[in-house]
Amino acid sequence: MKNIFIAVILMMTAWATTAQISITGVVKDSIGAPLEMANVIAINKLTKKLDSYGFTDSKGNYKLSLKKNANYDVKVSYVGKKTLSTTLQTTEVSLSKDFVLYSDETLDEVNITYTMPVTVKGDTIVYDADSFKSGTEKKLGDVLQKLPGVEVNDDGEIEVEGKTVQKVMVEGKDFFDGDSKLATKNIPANAIDKVEVLKNHSEIRQLSSVTDNEDNVVINLKLKEGKKNFWFGEVTAGVGMATETSRYLAHPKLFYYSPKYSLNIITDVNNIGEVPFTMRDYFKFTGGFRGVAASTGTNFNVSSNDISFLTLRNNRAKNIESQFGAVNFSYAPKKTWDISGFAIYSGNRTEMQENTENIYSNTGISRTNLPANANQIIDRETTENATIQNSDLGLFKVSSSYKPNADNQFDYDIFAKVSQQKQDIQTLSRRLFLDGTDELVPVSQYSQQAPYSVNQNLNYYYTLNEKHIFSFEAQHLWQDEDPFYNAELKKLAFANLIGLNPSADPFNVEQSKRIKTNKIDAKLDYYYVLNAKSNLNVTVGTTQSEQNFNSNIYEILNGNKNQITAANTSNDVSYYFGDVYAGIHYKFITGIFTFNQGVNAHTYIAKNTQLGTVAQQQFTRILPDASIKVNLKKSETLQLRYAMQTSFTDVNQLAEGYVFNNYNSLYSGNRELENSLSHNVNLSYFSFNMFNYTNVFASINYSKRIDAIKSNSEFIGVNQVRTSINSQFADESLSGNANFQKSFRKFKLRLGANITYAKSNSLLTNRFTNAVSNRLTKTFSQSYRTRFSTNFRDAPNFDVGYNVTINRSDIGGVKNTFTTHSPFINTDVYFLKAFAFTAKYTFNQVVNSGRTIDKYGFLRANISYQKKDSPWEYRIEVTNLLDANGLNQNSSNDILVSNSTYFIQPRIGMFSVTYNL
Repeated sequence: MKNIFIAVILMMTAWATTAQISITGVVKDSIGAPLEMANVIAINKLTKKLDSYGFTDSKGNYKLSLKKNANYDVKVSYVGKKTLSTTLQTTEVSLSKDFVLYSDETLDEVNITYTMPVTVKGDTIVYDADSFKSGTEKKLGDVLQKLPGVEVNDDGEIEVEGKTVQKVMVEGKDFFDGDSKLATKNIPANAIDKVEVLKNHSEIRQLSSVTDNEDNVVINLKLKEGKKNFWFGEVTAGVGMATETSRYLAHPKLFYYSPKYSLNIITDVNNIGEVPFTMRDYFKFTGGFRGVAASTGTNFNVSSNDISFLTLRNNRAKNIESQFGAVNFSYAPKKTWDISGFAIYSGNRTEMQENTENIYSNTGISRTNLPANANQIIDRETTENATIQNSDLGLFKVSSSYKPNADNQFDYDIFAKVSQQKQDIQTLSRRLFLDGTDELVPVSQYSQQAPYSVNQNLNYYYTLNEKHIFSFEAQHLWQDEDPFYNAELKKLAFANLIGLNPSADPFNVEQSKRIKTNKIDAKLDYYYVLNAKSNLNVTVGTTQSEQNFNSNIYEILNGNKNQITAANTSNDVSYYFGDVYAGIHYKFITGIFTFNQGVNAHTYIAKNTQLGTVAQQQFTRILPDASIKVNLKKSETLQLRYAMQTSFTDVNQLAEGYVFNNYNSLYSGNRELENSLSHNVNLSYFSFNMFNYTNVFASINYSKRIDAIKSNSEFIGVNQVRTSINSQFADESLSGNANFQKSFRKFKLRLGANITYAKSNSLLTNRFTNAVSNRLTKTFSQSYRTRFSTNFRDAPNFDVGYNVTINRSDIGGVKNTFTTHSPFINTDVYFLKAFAFTAKYTFNQVVNSGRTIDKYGFLRANISYQKKDSPWEYRIEVTNLLDANGLNQNSSNDILVSNSTYFIQPRIGMFSVTYNL
C-alpha cells in the first residue's frame, strides 16, 4: 500500500515538471529600488489563458513557470506605477528578464484588464474562485481546499496560513454567526466569485490600533453578480437502497443577499448517515460569545451536565436518521444600525451497536496459587451494547449593532440553547473470573434531559479622542440542567455503599439532578494612546457566579419509588464564586519588536454551602503576562508569550453526595478543592511567502499546572468509585507542531507534524490490596501528515496523502504503543463537458507493539451529469463501497486493555436529482 501511494506521488510530480521552463528576474522602480508585491502574469497568446502568475518578494524577485516554445504576453503591475506589457518567446531553456516600472501620477490604483488568481491589498488576500475551479466543486469547502495557504479539516473548520478562521461572512454579513462548518458544507461553489481573507481583522474599529489582532482571521465571500439581489441555491432529493432498507434524502437550500438584508435557509432530511449538525457541534456552538475574563488570567468555566451521550465516530453508526432546519437573517434599517440572527433545529435518531472485550491486569496474582476470593476477581469481560438515542436541539440568536458615528458603537446579543435528549442502552456483560467461572449480567440504562441556557452580551465602545478610548463588555448566563438516569441490573456493586435493599432482584435505581447557574462577567478597559507606537491599557472587572446543585437517588421496589435517605446519596449545594480584578498593560513598538506586558491583581472568594456548613476560600493573587513579537519581514513573525493562570472548578466537583456516572461508576465531589495555578509558555513562528507560495507555521508550548484537580479512584471489582483531589505533584506537558505548505500553479504540497509529551498524576486504590498510591501517567503522542494535490482544469485531479499516528503510554508502569497508518487517495475528473466523477478512499491499519490488530478501508464514489448552463444535475453515489462492517478502537491503562468493535452503516447506493436556482 505504501509503495502504491509513493508511486502515484512520483508520477504526478513527473507530470508536473514535464514541458516546463522558468523565467526569473527582478522588478524595480525608475531609481533601481526593488518593488515588493508587484504582480507578474503571463498570458498564452495561442490559448488566451493565464498560464502563470506570481508576486515579487522583498527584494523584487519573481518567478514564473511557463511552457516550452510558446508565445506569451507578460504584464507587470504595481500600485502607482504604469502597467508594463511585453511579448516573450520561450525556448527549451529557462531564462532571466528584469523589469522597470515608472510612476503614473494619473492612476490611483492599478487598472488590470485581466483576472488575477490572487491579489494582495494590505492585510487582505483576494482569491478569484474561478481560477481554481476544475468543474467538480459543489460546495465552498471544495473551493477552499484548492486555494494556496487554505485548509479545511474533516470537521469543516477552516485554517488560513496555519491560523483558524474565526468567522465566515458573505457580502460582509455573518453567515450563521460565522460558523465555518455550516458555510463549507452548504454554500454552493458556483455562487462564489471572490474569497477575501482578512488578516489582523478587528470587529471593533476603535480597538484596531490598540489590540493585537494577529490571530484573528476572517473570510468574506463575494458573490457573482447574478447571485446578488436574487434568490439562489439548490433543491436536492434522492432515493436509494442499503441491504434490505430503503434510503432517502432531501436538501432544499435557499440564499438571498442584498445591500439592505439577507436571508439563508438550509434544510436537510436523510437516513444515510449524513449528520448536518452533531451533538459536538451543538455543545461547541457558542453563538460568537467569548469569555470576558479569559484574557485576565482567571479560568472559571461552567461545565455541561449532559447525560454522556455516546458519540458517533466519523458520523458513522448502525443507523442514523437526521432532520435539520436553519434560518439566518440580517437587516439594516439604516446605515448605522444592523440587526441579525439565526434559528437552528436539529433532530437525530441514532442506533448504535458496539462489542467490547476488556482484559484486566492482575499484577501480583498467581495463577497457581489463587487467592480465596478468586471467584470474585474478574479476569476478562466482554460486553455487547445496543444503544438508541433521540435528540432534539434548538439554538436561537438575535444581535444588534448600532454605530451612530465613528466614535461610538453599541452591541447587544441574546443567545438561547434548548434541547431534549433521550438515550436507551441495553448491555449484556459476560464476566470471566480468575477461578475459571463466569457469569452473564444484563444491564438496562436509560437517561434523559431537557436543559436550556440563555446568554446575553452587552458591549459599548467609545472614542473620546485620538488619545482616549473606552471599552465596556458585560455578559450574563442563565443555565438550567436536569439530567435523569435509570439503571436496572441483577448485580450492583454499590448497593451496600448507598444503602439499597440487598435482596432486590433486580436492582432498579434512579437518579435525578438539577443544576442552575446564574453568572455575570463585566469588564471596563481604558486605553491611553501615548503615541503611534505605544499605549497603556487599564482594566477593572468582575465575575460573579451563583450555582445550585440538587440530586437524589431512588430505589424502585415492587413498583414503588422510594428515596434513599442516606446522607451520602443526596445533594443540596449552593456555590458562590466571586472575582474582582484590576490590571495594567503597556504595549510599545521599537524597530521590529513589539512588547506587551502587564499584570492583573485578583481578589477571589469561593464559598460552598452543603451538609449544614460552609466551606470558604478567600485570597488575592497577582497574575503577570507578557509577549514579545518580532516582525522579521512583512509576512514573517516570531512571537514568545507567557501567561500565569488560575483555574477554578464549578459546583459539579464540590457536591459530596454520590452521583451515578453509569451503572459501574460512582462519583463523590470534594468541597475542600482549591484552585490550580498554571504557567504557560508559547513560542510560535509564522511565514507566508507570496513570492513562492510557501507557508510555514510552527509552535512550541509548555505548560506546568500546580495543585491540579485530579481523580482519586477506588475499585470494587471492575466498578469504580471516584472523587477529586488537588494533586501534590505538578502536571507538565510539552508539545510542538509544524506545518509546511507550498503551492505551485497546479499543485499543492502539505506536510505537518504534532508531538506531545505529558506527565500527570492521580491517586489509585489497588483493587486487590486496597493500598492507596500515586499513579504517574506518561503519554507521548506523535502525528505526521503528508498530502499532495493537483488542480488541473482539463485533466484528472488527485489528492494523495499518508498520515501516521503513534500513541505511547506508560500508565502506572503499564506500557503500550498503538500506531495507526492512514493512507488516502481522492480523485475527481470532469469530462465530456457534463460529467463529474469523484472518489475518496481511506485505508487504516492499527498496529499494537508490532502486531497488526485491525485494518479496514472506506471508499465512496459518485458520478454526476449536468449540462452547461442547465439547472438540473443527476447523481449516482455509493458510500461504504467496500461494505466494511465496523470500526475498531483500542486503548489501555494500568487496569485493563480494551478492544472494541463499533458497527457502522452498510453499503448505501443513492440516486439524487438537484435543481439549481
